[in-house]
Amino acid sequence: MPDFRAFSTPSTAEPAELVLSPEESHHLIAVNRARVGDTVVAFDGRGREWICELAGDRKSGALLKVRFRQKAKPLPYEITLGQALPKGPSMDAIVRRATEIGAARIVPLESERTQVHFDADRSDRKIEKWQTAALEAAKQCGNPFLPEIAPVQKAAAFMENARDFDLKLIASLQPGAKSLKTVLAAFQSAHGRAPGKVLWLVGPEGDFTPAEMSLAKTSGFEPISLGPLVLRCETAATYALSVLSYELQNPS
Repeated sequence: MPDFRAFSTPSTAEPAELVLSPEESHHLIAVNRARVGDTVVAFDGRGREWICELAGDRKSGALLKVRFRQKAKPLPYEITLGQALPKGPSMDAIVRRATEIGAARIVPLESERTQVHFDADRSDRKIEKWQTAALEAAKQCGNPFLPEIAPVQKAAAFMENARDFDLKLIASLQPGAKSLKTVLAAFQSAHGRAPGKVLWLVGPEGDFTPAEMSLAKTSGFEPISLGPLVLRCETAATYALSVLSYELQNPS
């Protein structure tokens, strides 16, 4: 049976014991049915993990006794997903898949064809919901790093202001879009290394508009083909992140 996992942010790097929040305690004890004596891996979402033993099973404050701590090695690359907001619950699934694949940052975007718009209060609630989805995914897949989920912002402004990336990509259905391998090979040839920080934009239902695609190109984004078929938003995001992650892990 795999070890249980729980989220915790202790004030010191070497605590002797950890008391989980009521939410984490309930999930560990009531949902996952951990019992006293079980091994629990506590993690802070920033790569630090504490291998613990469940010493107290209060659902309002489970107690963990720390056996030892360890620091996970971060990935040698950093992927940011700029995702135009899709309809329905698809964004939840995208956040989960992005966490499982190891994205460092997720930026929800309002594009011209986005059909979902939030006021400030609703936007904050959605971000909290996506953070919860990311945490659940991290527990399930064993990812010790939680992605940052940025505030919802306008796609055009984000494209224009995107800085500090080695490579900026945008998934495209338009003719002339290149393959990911071609673009990565060109970067490798020009710089003698694989890109370390990559931004990938994925559109909403109906894709980005021609005007947005034009703005992306003038802002330094490379249009990338995801194949001949039209993919759903959550499929496109998962596919894009998966192939990019694979290529960055296995540079030619």
